[in-house]
Amino acid sequence: MEMTLQPLATACFVTGKAFAEGDAVASYLVRNANLEIVRHDLLASETAAFAPTGFVACSWVHPYKPRAAGENSERTLKLNAETLFLALADPATEPNAENTRLVQFLAFMLERKRLLRPRGSSADGEKDIYEHAKTKVLYQVQKGELTPEFFVRVQAQLSVLVGEPKPRTAVAIASAPEAQTVVAT
Repeated sequence: MEMTLQPLATACFVTGKAFAEGDAVASYLVRNANLEIVRHDLLASETAAFAPTGFVACSWVHPYKPRAAGENSERTLKLNAETLFLALADPATEPNAENTRLVQFLAFMLERKRLLRPRGSSADGEKDIYEHAKTKVLYQVQKGELTPEFFVRVQAQLSVLVGEPKPRTAVAIASAPEAQTVVAT
């Protein structure tokens, strides 16, 4: 899963007011009518006035930090599973129900890719602790049950970001007297 998005804005999408360092900024990933994924950044205090023009895939609130002069903006524009996890799981990001589900799924996926390493549970047993392999930063992820309903909800969120899965087609193979049906992806 990889896509390119515009960088963090320097001004509020709703009011046009420039962000100051430390402002609480709400970031939204929205799929518009053209099926493009657009990022909208706004002051967290302006979320009530924000009317997205499409389906909101996810949102998070984080403190605004201006880009450093030598920062590689091309690298930060790539949104992949790892960078989405790092943005949503950041301790400065305020959690919500939709993001918690997405963070749980991304942690599971990144653990399988060995980009996250499990490091046990929190003291209260409510969260799993993961270490990011590259940065050695520890992230706490709310524990959850991996039920079919969980995956259906995550699939709905991810389909907004990466598109609907390709439909499977049935192909008949006549290698034997009776034809076998194989599902092709």
